[in-house]
Amino acid sequence: MLDRLSDPLTSTPLFSVIIPLEYHRGQWESCWQGWQSQTLGKDAFEIILVVPPDFPQRDMLNALAGPMTRLEYSQQSHDIGLCAVGAAVARGKFLFFTESHCWPEANVLELCWQAFGAHADWAAMSCSSVRVCHNRLSVAEADMYDADIAYGMNVHPWRKVLDQCFVTDREAYQACGGLEPELGHYAEWVLAARYAARGHRIGYLPEARVHHYYVGEIGELKTFTLDFVAGEIAYFKRGARGPGDELLEVPPEWSCRDNFDPGMARAILRMCLRDLATRRIPAIGGVLRWAFPAILGDGVARAASALAVVNAHVATWLTSRLGPPEWLRRSLKHYIAALIGYQRLSLIETERLNSAAGAEESNSRTAVLNQTGFYPLEQYRGQTFRWSEAEAAVRFRAPSGGLSIRITCLSVRGPWDRIDLRFYLDGRPIPNGAVSTGPNGFEIRLVVPPSGTAILGWICRAFPARSDLRRLGLPILNFELVS
Repeated sequence: MLDRLSDPLTSTPLFSVIIPLEYHRGQWESCWQGWQSQTLGKDAFEIILVVPPDFPQRDMLNALAGPMTRLEYSQQSHDIGLCAVGAAVARGKFLFFTESHCWPEANVLELCWQAFGAHADWAAMSCSSVRVCHNRLSVAEADMYDADIAYGMNVHPWRKVLDQCFVTDREAYQACGGLEPELGHYAEWVLAARYAARGHRIGYLPEARVHHYYVGEIGELKTFTLDFVAGEIAYFKRGARGPGDELLEVPPEWSCRDNFDPGMARAILRMCLRDLATRRIPAIGGVLRWAFPAILGDGVARAASALAVVNAHVATWLTSRLGPPEWLRRSLKHYIAALIGYQRLSLIETERLNSAAGAEESNSRTAVLNQTGFYPLEQYRGQTFRWSEAEAAVRFRAPSGGLSIRITCLSVRGPWDRIDLRFYLDGRPIPNGAVSTGPNGFEIRLVVPPSGTAILGWICRAFPARSDLRRLGLPILNFELVS
């Protein structure tokens, strides 16, 4: 690390400071002046102002251009896209990403230079974000984000990219794929995961301070939150792409999205109704559980989520004007959480509608196409598995004709002959003789119809787990098609 710091600075600047001029909140001049006032030698860094197409003060920018300050005009209109543009043209050995509503203390670049020299194992670092507040809501906003930043910098094992003040070795940034504009602000988490997966350490330098202006407006908070969630869903929609994917936690709404698929819900409901005619219990619970998804999909869940957003918005608006600060902090957290849930459900429903026609074709190489009636992934003694509900089904693709499906389960409930388990294929009972039961699960012999797709479903008694109100069915580790 010291070798790369000792290179001559005359031909290549040490730092490229990248400032996207979107979302400047009226602070961009203070930002620019703060970088002009750095104690590090003027020839050691360049400032890149990346200008979106709708920037209202373009006539002022030409006067700023010079040896230290470069203007890059872009058609991007999002901070992350503008940062990616700036990084692509930057000449510095290190890239310093910041925001135009933030301004640094005079010694930030000097401290970063010293830190890279002292920590040869650091490929990047985040600096300290110092709040600047001007109303009650901005204080509550800063409290919320400061807690999240402190957790990321000091506790979380890898989530240490803070776009307000993130500085990185350019080679490490490029090796990790850089910031992806299509992911919005979720791109920060993706980049952090890739650094961790590739073994690039990100440090934290609290003595290097950058002041962050909190706007304290509900509308802007909403915009940022919805943008982050849109990037999150876009990321998981495209599937695994490389190092770091396994570190990013899948949202429960995404992992359980098939629970609201109307077609699959109707298949489970038909199975429950057939079972009800002969068993009566526990199929009654299944009929009640799957009736609404079969008719309305996720309509009920989205309506309840939308109502939660309205209630939390009103509470936040009221407490931002009166009431103790603690009430405002609590209301704001509830509002953000409600927004996240609603945005996830809305985007998943839009994706379901847009992709319905091509879903089977796009999944043609996937054995299991849908999993309905499942809870999110969890771990037990190092093993990752999913609980099904007491009624569940999977839609699978396989060559037509005879086939076996092997279901491997976690050994946390049993024996299997006491759970009143019944399997169905496309709504018809599978004979007991076609089901082989072992200590680790089941193997089911069946005939795949000429279409090549079928729905395997099951009903069982719910597992009475202590302090868990879920209707737990089978603890499934794996599905395997055996020809």
